[in-house]
Amino acid sequence: METGGNSLVASGTDGVKRKVSYFYDPEVGNYYYGQGHPMKPHRIRMTHALLAHYGLLKHMHVLKPNPARDKDLCRFHADDYVSFLRSITPETQQEQLRHLKRFNVGEDCPVFDGLYAYCQTYAGGSVGGAVKLNHGHCDIALNWAGGLHHAKKCEASGFCYVNDIVLAILELLKVHERVLYVDIDIHHGDGVEEAFYTTDRVMTVSFHKFGDYFPGTGDIRDIGFGKGKYYSLNVPLDDGIDDESYQSLFKPIMGKVMEIFKPGAVVLQCGADSLSGDRLGCFNLSIKGHAECVKFMRSFNVPLLLLGGGGYTIRNVARCWCYETGVALGIELEDKMPQHEYYEYFGPDYSLHVAPSNMENKNSRRLLEEIRSKLLEYLSRLQHAPSVQFQERPPDTELAEADEDRDGAGEDERSDPDSDMDVDDERKQWPSRVKNEFLEPEAKNTDDMKVDEHNNREMDLKCSENTTTTTTTPS
Repeated sequence: METGGNSLVASGTDGVKRKVSYFYDPEVGNYYYGQGHPMKPHRIRMTHALLAHYGLLKHMHVLKPNPARDKDLCRFHADDYVSFLRSITPETQQEQLRHLKRFNVGEDCPVFDGLYAYCQTYAGGSVGGAVKLNHGHCDIALNWAGGLHHAKKCEASGFCYVNDIVLAILELLKVHERVLYVDIDIHHGDGVEEAFYTTDRVMTVSFHKFGDYFPGTGDIRDIGFGKGKYYSLNVPLDDGIDDESYQSLFKPIMGKVMEIFKPGAVVLQCGADSLSGDRLGCFNLSIKGHAECVKFMRSFNVPLLLLGGGGYTIRNVARCWCYETGVALGIELEDKMPQHEYYEYFGPDYSLHVAPSNMENKNSRRLLEEIRSKLLEYLSRLQHAPSVQFQERPPDTELAEADEDRDGAGEDERSDPDSDMDVDDERKQWPSRVKNEFLEPEAKNTDDMKVDEHNNREMDLKCSENTTTTTTTPS
């Protein structure tokens, strides 16, 4: 594969400009999983800063998502689980130990200030993107805060509390007979696969590390059940996979999926923990190799929802999602990074791209060929795209957004007046709060130190505004 494979020439098919809606809430970077936790919403703010200073925001419709409400979340999640997320706080969690265990909240998925507001925000962006695509208001919708693919109907999992992807797909199914879900996070997209395992209206395809690795699911033999048989595909990979090996699977498999399944819309989860050098990952993809997947799915010119996901070396996450925003827009970005407020994170070279490492690729050509052959065999058993019996279309979800392109922050004028969703005036409004904690005694990742330093500066500002904070001691 050509290593630079993202030259977006305007005259080519992939260079054609797309109308892009970008969802971003300035508050999202304030949520804090806790001292030492690898998931850092601050990476979303870093990504946004890069987009702004590369001049990409002016090429997109920038929208602040309206938070998803209880009834929106309950379209997939159990009522009692949503109620628990709404009520739990760091101050009350000791009183709800039984529920914490029941809903798998507490360790990988900690309780932190504003947890429910955080869930509402990232879910609102993904569902809002689906609404925009359904209405034909954009060709591509972006929500880098979304993509939390491990959350289950009744429990949190893998840093994920609410499965915004499932909620967005359910919204897309109101208009489109078939929706394709593609997952390039290093972890298996188990929550999404499980939700649609028995239907032929949603095909899920996950490329992931398999074998003694969280969440432990995603075997190549897991292909769906009942009507959904062969509509779940899993691509199990080993350590060190590089751009060329990855694309030798991704392009033939996804090309055949698009040919046979013929989706009306595509959701692509762009987890950046599959990049080389990720704190929790073990793949060896470059940013261009990762973005090649975005470019390839974009080339089919089907309504496309791009979401975030994993990614724990946060300077590389910001690099990746900035570059992939450029790919979505058909704009090639300079490698030399512009000056911006998080510039010090990207030293010493201050460039957009980073070179892959020299780690061993444990994915042999023989293994790759066996995987490709097996999956293409599964696809050959799907004779044609499934038909869906005509029925009355469900009402659209109305998630009005504040338009950042305007002076005011009013509702988007294109919201559906016939929606079944009324305004929830009683939704709890959380203040922007960031925990101020003591530094851990052990050595920390450079990104962590910068995030903690930033959080401390944020906290000083909040204290000056008389905002309540919580201080905890290190464990």
